[in-house]
Amino acid sequence: MDLEGILRSLLISPVEKVWIIDHSDEFLCLEGELQEYMRKDEDYIKHAGRGFRLEYMKRSNKGYGCGHNIALRKAIEEGSQYHLVVNPDVWFGAEVIPALWRLMEQDESIAQVMPKVLFLNGSVQRLAKLLPAPLDLFGRFFLPHWLIQQRNDKFELRHSGYDTMMNVPFLSGCFMFLRMSALQSEGLFDERFFMYMEDVDLTRRLHARYKTLFYPSVSIYHRFSRLSYHKWRLSLIHMSSVVKYFNKWGWVYDKERHRFNKRILKEIKAYNEEKL
Repeated sequence: MDLEGILRSLLISPVEKVWIIDHSDEFLCLEGELQEYMRKDEDYIKHAGRGFRLEYMKRSNKGYGCGHNIALRKAIEEGSQYHLVVNPDVWFGAEVIPALWRLMEQDESIAQVMPKVLFLNGSVQRLAKLLPAPLDLFGRFFLPHWLIQQRNDKFELRHSGYDTMMNVPFLSGCFMFLRMSALQSEGLFDERFFMYMEDVDLTRRLHARYKTLFYPSVSIYHRFSRLSYHKWRLSLIHMSSVVKYFNKWGWVYDKERHRFNKRILKEIKAYNEEKL
């Protein structure tokens, strides 16, 4: 079962409930596999006896953000304080959720946290970024790497070293540890984005009022595939979402983008100067 890795990560974490929203034709047998897993897996049975709950819901495919919003609204109804949006191709150790929870508890101005994200070989995925300008996104698709590399390195904040906590305006949607009160204040995923860019949109809305942190003290693993760079249908969906994003926030003039990016670049510069 494709979900077994992430389910095991959640079972060893202080998580009370998991919502699985199935809106893919590729998972026609998922419900049956989940029922068998819940019936036979000893770790699941043990944790279920302690109150762990897993809820499966089959829905028509209206997009990534729409699917997660179903679970988020359920979490709001149940009075959840925090919620984790996570991809099925992610896994992590027992220390991750408690560390993020403690960080949130210490500072109520934090709305979102993402830990350090690693490839399977242990190298760092550069998933804490500036807010994009059109060239940042279209250039990655259509320009040769050597021509866009310097700009891309800045966009991905590579000069930060990814070794310090940063208040970043764009955090990846593969793992979003979220404060529910902040979501209720600023809104859930914008469902106009079928797939891609919904994470940029949500993080920047939260970042305008709260801290959205990259937290490298704990790490997770992510089987990162970038399918939209290899499959034409996903490429078209990605491009459509990019257009919707810039139509919403501005193609050339985006005062908030300039302000947020300037602030994090200044903070990184100060941090690097302190290390010298």
